[in-house]
Amino acid sequence: MPTPPRYNVLGVGISALTLAQARDLVVGVRGQLHRGYICLGTAHGLSECRADPDLRRTFNESWLTTPDGMPLVWLGPPGVERVYGPDLMLAVCDAGRAVGLRHYLYGGHPGVAPALEERLRQRLPGLEIVGRSTPPFRELHPEEVAALRADLTRTRPDVIWVGLGTPKQERFMARHWRDFEAGVLIGVGAAFDFHSGRVRQAPRWMQRSGLEWLFRLGTEPRRLGPRYLKTNPLFALRVLAQQTGLRKYELSPKTGDATRGHTPL
Repeated sequence: MPTPPRYNVLGVGISALTLAQARDLVVGVRGQLHRGYICLGTAHGLSECRADPDLRRTFNESWLTTPDGMPLVWLGPPGVERVYGPDLMLAVCDAGRAVGLRHYLYGGHPGVAPALEERLRQRLPGLEIVGRSTPPFRELHPEEVAALRADLTRTRPDVIWVGLGTPKQERFMARHWRDFEAGVLIGVGAAFDFHSGRVRQAPRWMQRSGLEWLFRLGTEPRRLGPRYLKTNPLFALRVLAQQTGLRKYELSPKTGDATRGHTPL
């Protein structure tokens, strides 16, 4: 499948695709190496990108940056669907069983990756998870990177699911994807907590209506309150300025050609 075009949201190129297309692209990396990495575009992530040009470049140099949040879906061209991290993880794991797709779990709080593996295996019999690792909450030392690289060389996963949270997971993927013997790295953040049972997921109607942030705020107010109070209003103002032409947000040269299929917002 060809890589989908991108549309411009606050200077980040968002891939214009559906969940099924994203699933098929990932499953298609079976047996390949160094395909790249996938970012999930959210209001929080794009706000972080506005404050950090290097992070914005990381999102724009990805293989895919999906519309994970509903506002990014609404801003896209007709036919775009939400490609939500937890849904993408389940869809790829499910479809990948038919071709022997190999998975590696990297991230989460202590104890989360084993619980996630157990739940995924119960839900999807025959799923091939070849390894897992829970890193410390800091930058890896060179010997720790070497140990991870050795484990990946031994297990040769097609997909590395990275659950470190934004922006840490995006920086990790951009820094290391060329060094690891793997097909693709996908930063899915809270999917580790949701699918392991550590954190409750919002009801589907709240997810579809763009109110998932409100549910998460109610479950983790102390951690997420400062983020949402800062991010959501500023994100909305920036989008309004872009939509009305009051402000232009240029894409980096990396994604400039990819936006030809849709007029930048």
